[in-house]
Amino acid sequence: MYNPQNPLIVQSDRTALLEVDNPRYEECRDQLSAFCELIKSPEHIHTYRVTALSMWNARAAGMSAEEMVAILNEYSKYDVPGNILHDIHDYVGRYGRLKLVKEGGQLLLRADDNLLMTEIRHTKLLQKYLLASIDMRTVEIPLLERGRLKQALLKIGFPVEDLAGYTDGAHLELCLREVTRKGLPFLPRPYQEDAASAFWAGGSAAGGSGVLVLPCGAGKTIIGMQAIAKAQMQTLIIVTGITAARQWRDEILDKTNASEDMIGEYSGECKNIRPITIATYQVLTARRDPSKAKGKKKSAEKDGHVGLEVEMDAWGEAQFKPDTPEQAEGYLNLDLFSRQDWGLIVYDEVHLLPAPVFRITAEIQAKRRLGLTATLVREDGREDDVFSLIGPKKADVPWKVLEKQGWIATAVCTEIRVPLAEDCRLEYAIAEQRDKFRIASINPVKEDIIAQLIEKHRGDNVLIIGQYLEQLASIVDRFQAPVITGKTLQRDREKIYASFKSGEIKLLIVSKVANFSIDLPDANVAIQVSGTFGSRQEEAQRLGRILRPKTDGSLAHFYSIVTRETRDQDFATHRQLFLTEQGYRYEIVDAEKLNEPAVI
Repeated sequence: MYNPQNPLIVQSDRTALLEVDNPRYEECRDQLSAFCELIKSPEHIHTYRVTALSMWNARAAGMSAEEMVAILNEYSKYDVPGNILHDIHDYVGRYGRLKLVKEGGQLLLRADDNLLMTEIRHTKLLQKYLLASIDMRTVEIPLLERGRLKQALLKIGFPVEDLAGYTDGAHLELCLREVTRKGLPFLPRPYQEDAASAFWAGGSAAGGSGVLVLPCGAGKTIIGMQAIAKAQMQTLIIVTGITAARQWRDEILDKTNASEDMIGEYSGECKNIRPITIATYQVLTARRDPSKAKGKKKSAEKDGHVGLEVEMDAWGEAQFKPDTPEQAEGYLNLDLFSRQDWGLIVYDEVHLLPAPVFRITAEIQAKRRLGLTATLVREDGREDDVFSLIGPKKADVPWKVLEKQGWIATAVCTEIRVPLAEDCRLEYAIAEQRDKFRIASINPVKEDIIAQLIEKHRGDNVLIIGQYLEQLASIVDRFQAPVITGKTLQRDREKIYASFKSGEIKLLIVSKVANFSIDLPDANVAIQVSGTFGSRQEEAQRLGRILRPKTDGSLAHFYSIVTRETRDQDFATHRQLFLTEQGYRYEIVDAEKLNEPAVI
């Protein structure tokens, strides 16, 4: 069969090539994204790959192998290779062949046939997790090895369906308001209701653990509150920082019947444990090192972590290195997971989950776990651990769908390519690869483009976002705007954010601290001048800063200023994968043509 009108070519190596200029491109892209990973997205041909994990996540979200095959057949120019059809049925069929159940106080691993269990018993990687055989298809598992067994089974290609259930935490009375404390009517949106219901699954063992993927600005906090209201149990919420923690607290107070004394903050600034406790990833992964405590204290205080060892990078951002087994006892606050009778743990921005929290999560699989994120992509490649330990994807709401429904702002994405400054060319030519990226990123020519964009968007609420402190300092000097970095005290951050929200400040410069859970509803223009190499997750967060719907229905504009023919452009190409995944077209403009009327 050959259909030249179709946009897709499926290849035997599990890749699929999608023609961007084909009339059926958008509908095919939207269908593929449910069970394929986007690998490359240049101008004309986008490359997807069908992976085991992408298929298992799709299956966990309710998609069948037959639906996946039908999509490939529907859009392919040529017959889909037979090995691809076989692989889809094989891998999708593996999901659920192994089940974890709990019977009579025992944790049991059960296979759907004797041969599979024989393979499991003879796999060296798994043997340390197996106890006595119950019958030919069933073996007992140590209760505390539930998470590690799931990790190991995924590595050998057999994702286990966890139906062992959960232990209920301490009771908590919580309900959502119909009118907020601010006096506004409140009703969760239909997609929020659907996502919360998909996670909870009626309170059955089939629910209670999983990841919900929704755009920044789509109200993931509200879904978290819905989950707490369904669970009616004491809840630990883990967030990216103090600002995010206080935004969660304010939302809970505004939209539920919770009183202030029911909500605790567990951060570097205070440690109050309450029925609903909001903790930061930073404080959970902080370590005390007596030999370094004196030297680190000043830096730690700047980030609000007084008395804790916090590694600081050159830009004042907190950095937490993955632990080694011998360092495992050095964490100060990981026992928070067991210090209260939690019934639900919510992991905000789960794609940023640090290694120590993965480890403790493996040990608390009897707790209900909800992951919230705008993208399942992790820069460390640990998507399989999210699947195993937090849970599979239970809902994935495409950004463009919510945009069409008016729930998030319509965004126009533009990459502006600029030449490298003449006086930087020699330095760039002889630099090491990592330094090449820095030199290209802080290219001073970018400031002239910033000036043009600020003039174009005079009267709009503009964020300038960058990675490098020296670059941001130069931009601050030129444009005389306030700046927020990792060195900015929390109380000063809150004052500046409040001034931006009120309209007193129209231009705000921010470092990567603005990547995470910052609520700036009126921001409608973002200018990205530098980023973290090729981070797709960062691109998601930065675009999300401007996607909250505008009261006047105006567009949001997302600009990336990139140095042409350098490492900066190479990494920008990788970051654009996220925008393509979500259905955004990414216009590329040369700086020399920027003043043409149709460009900006």
